[in-house]
Amino acid sequence: MTSSSTDALLLQVLDAALADMRTSRPKNLERALGYQAESISPEAEDLARQDVVRAALERCHPTDPLVEAWRRKLTDWDFLPDVAWSESPERTQQRRDDVYGLLALSEETRKLLDSLVPVSRVDAPVVISDEFVPWYTPQSMQGRPWYWPAYRSYLERKGWGPEAVAGLDVATDAVVERLADPTHPAVYQSKGLVVGYVQSGKTANFAGVIAKAVDAGYRLVIVLGGTLNMLRAQTQRRLDMELVGRENILRGASEYESDYANDPAWIQGGFTSFGDLPSTRGGFDIVRLTTRDDDYKSLLQGITALEFEKQEPALPLHDPRNLHRSSARLMVVKKHKTVLGKLVKDLKKIKTPLSEIPVLIIDDESDEASVNTSNLTKPDAERSAINLKISELLQLLPRAQYVGYTATPYANVFVDPSDAEDIFPKDFIVSLPRPEGYMGARDFHDLDSAIPEGERDFANSNELAHVRNITVHDESGDDDFCLQQAMDMFVLTAAMKLYREDKGGLGARYFQHHTMLIHESVRTDVHRELLGKATEMWWNAGYMGEAGRRRLQKLFEEDVAPVSAVRADGHAVPPSYEALAPYVGPAVTRIGGDDHPIIVVNGDRDIETGEANFDERSIWKILIGGQKLARGFTVEGLTVSYFRRRAGNASTLMQMGRWFGFRKGYRDLVRLFLGRAETVGTKEIDLYAGFEAICLDEENFRKELQQYAKMIDGKPQVTPDQVPPLVSQHLPWLKPTSPNKMYNARLAELRSPGQWQEPTAYPTRSADLRHNTHLWTPVLESLSPTATSFAYHFPPEHDRDAVTHRFEAFVGTLTPAEFLALVAQVRWGAPSQFAPHLAYLSEINEAASSDVVDWLVLAPQHAKRGQRLIIGTGNRSYAWFGRERRRGPLFGALSEPKHRAAPQRIAGGLADSGDGNTEALVAPRRGVVVVYPVVEPKHRADIGEDGRLAPEKITMAFSFVAPASARRADGRVLRFTTIDSGKEGQAIIDAP
Repeated sequence: MTSSSTDALLLQVLDAALADMRTSRPKNLERALGYQAESISPEAEDLARQDVVRAALERCHPTDPLVEAWRRKLTDWDFLPDVAWSESPERTQQRRDDVYGLLALSEETRKLLDSLVPVSRVDAPVVISDEFVPWYTPQSMQGRPWYWPAYRSYLERKGWGPEAVAGLDVATDAVVERLADPTHPAVYQSKGLVVGYVQSGKTANFAGVIAKAVDAGYRLVIVLGGTLNMLRAQTQRRLDMELVGRENILRGASEYESDYANDPAWIQGGFTSFGDLPSTRGGFDIVRLTTRDDDYKSLLQGITALEFEKQEPALPLHDPRNLHRSSARLMVVKKHKTVLGKLVKDLKKIKTPLSEIPVLIIDDESDEASVNTSNLTKPDAERSAINLKISELLQLLPRAQYVGYTATPYANVFVDPSDAEDIFPKDFIVSLPRPEGYMGARDFHDLDSAIPEGERDFANSNELAHVRNITVHDESGDDDFCLQQAMDMFVLTAAMKLYREDKGGLGARYFQHHTMLIHESVRTDVHRELLGKATEMWWNAGYMGEAGRRRLQKLFEEDVAPVSAVRADGHAVPPSYEALAPYVGPAVTRIGGDDHPIIVVNGDRDIETGEANFDERSIWKILIGGQKLARGFTVEGLTVSYFRRRAGNASTLMQMGRWFGFRKGYRDLVRLFLGRAETVGTKEIDLYAGFEAICLDEENFRKELQQYAKMIDGKPQVTPDQVPPLVSQHLPWLKPTSPNKMYNARLAELRSPGQWQEPTAYPTRSADLRHNTHLWTPVLESLSPTATSFAYHFPPEHDRDAVTHRFEAFVGTLTPAEFLALVAQVRWGAPSQFAPHLAYLSEINEAASSDVVDWLVLAPQHAKRGQRLIIGTGNRSYAWFGRERRRGPLFGALSEPKHRAAPQRIAGGLADSGDGNTEALVAPRRGVVVVYPVVEPKHRADIGEDGRLAPEKITMAFSFVAPASARRADGRVLRFTTIDSGKEGQAIIDAP
């Protein structure tokens, strides 16, 4: 046998052995190889040894088929939660070692596999859940899965890596296992929420949930696919292509009769295929009740299609003898009261008892459907009607399970549970991890950067690399210069993509789409005005002449080239503008060769006519849009965004972030032009700062869920009905909408040993601010006269280089009694925010407790002189910090990232800092408090030449780290109280 044929035979044997372990624990590898080889050939039996596998692996590259076979299987085992064959946590080296032990691998083979297939560090989904009865297990699903394995294979063919597929498997399991068992005689209606990221692949998650749910027995799937035809059609096509498959779409009809007959993906074999109708091959069919072009219609055919066949008429449909022999029905419907009304009407007419049908309702962009507007004269009053129809569906279908999907963490179904009887997620909340390769809010901001602003460059600053300011040059609000620069960037990045296709080995048409989005208003009259302006600018840009060439060359040399030089991630970068210039002409032609370089998308007609249909043609265009492009709809190939939010735009900033998503092959080319001084009502806002605030809120929200998702003694610390009052501690404006209702749970105590805590709800009343300043002044005056330098050295990790956080601070100490007396007297703008912290601090600082010996006080000082205040009666000055309130009494981040690690180390929350001064202050049972005199922008001009400022114009802020040892034996970090114990588990109750 030749070497290549031997390798192919070995791969066949290994694939068979690993496939045989797909639904079981790892087994002795040599035995498994021998068992499979026996049925293949005598030559295969000679290869069924571990040393042969190891020798082959030693010759392999990381992308060779033999390594990929191991990667798929090891990743599956790495990701599986709560397995009977290992007590080690998933995605750890300990779990991997357990796998190797069961496979009986030698030390040499283990080391080799670890080097070729390292243990994944991808985050797992975070689940906040009530207790549930496990029913969705590998044993219960044995022999039944049809659509999930097919969907999984489709994603693998599409290029999804093993980690991404395994992560999706785990995340979808977390949802499906919390639905009701579709075969159980008792009726139960589960309601949950899945929180993803904007443009991050939530559709893939709910497609996987649908696949597993229908395999398990759910027989009617209703997908609420947005409020617009274009969103509904986009979702229908995705599910048809990736899940339903060609045979279920055609159902015996000709290929040319399909509603996708003109779709390039259909013609090129891009739709999943089973080879024949699944029902003829031991599976079951999916019957579509809607198509890409047609929403649900109230027709006789629709009523008939809703009827469910029973093999055993005497038994209910949910009995396994009927359920697993009947077809599933799928519909993707627009969230429109008329459409949903037709569906409700038809369901009432069918003969199959509705109480027997296991139903799954997926609500995409669920925060849009749940807003229950009380004033029906408002423009968005229809949402109330939609909410009413969803409620009718849930009441009509007692076996219906409701799962909402949103990218907005503070979606109304989540933070406003006054709708508790309708679609509040009472059973579970799943927070999906940030996907690999995703470009989100964090990638446009320098959050937690310890690098001083003056030392930031294109390599270490996301803002400098990707964000460009829109500046207005006169009182008329003219931004022509910036818009022209954005359009020039669009042309340059188009040329860069063509260069990469040609010189970078990507091949022709690798970049199917290349788009720029101009988003200034939701008003169609503004869109018409913008179209005229942008069109005139395009034709006068002179891209093929000398003036255009000079502008493009300057922009390339000052912006594109230096950014791509440090951020191209291995993709081709032209050595000079002269090397790129030959691609500029073809780029301009590709964009405007049809005399229509710009498309306005402010209605469904634009999609229905094909002008902005990314599924049916390659689009290299500038798009002008508003609400239609602000939520849910995926703008493919988006590279340049020009965003100015004018007064009247009602959509949330985060949902408008169409520039988030996957940018494979052109991440370094992405540019975001943002207004930094936009007028919204009577207020001038910085859109970049606004996005940063939302990003921080989102990250804090996800960290909180992750912290509280840990089970204690097999029981959840937090259930979904307790999440709203938990989040409201940080966001005072998040309250029940109805004044006569209240949260039934109240957060009583939050324990945070070794963790940085940063209260932000400081008072606004002058008397309270003056009180706090006088309270802290003696503490400041007691600190050391000279500053001490502190540092924390972070070693390099897989996703970042080594970094050192360094700062100087005055130092002092307080006894536990002094510290507790101090913080107990601090006044707040929202006292409920600090109350759970105070309960914990009281517990660990009381005289009877031995949890705290002392508190180290640090007052950080700026590296350079300046920004100093004289506080107190003496002449001693301290650094002050400029901060703004973001919402009501709430500030944004008060501390600087570089200040956090050293205090955490001193309190025992982090490992050795590598810094002598820091280590010298580390002591058992020591807490740290960090003090920040804050001056808001409106008071900065009031600082006198002598460095003094009235005490009521100073906000004395502080952060703290409790000793890492000050924890409860049971590990619980939260304690709730119930307002009405007789209604425990209800999120909302009537106020007394």
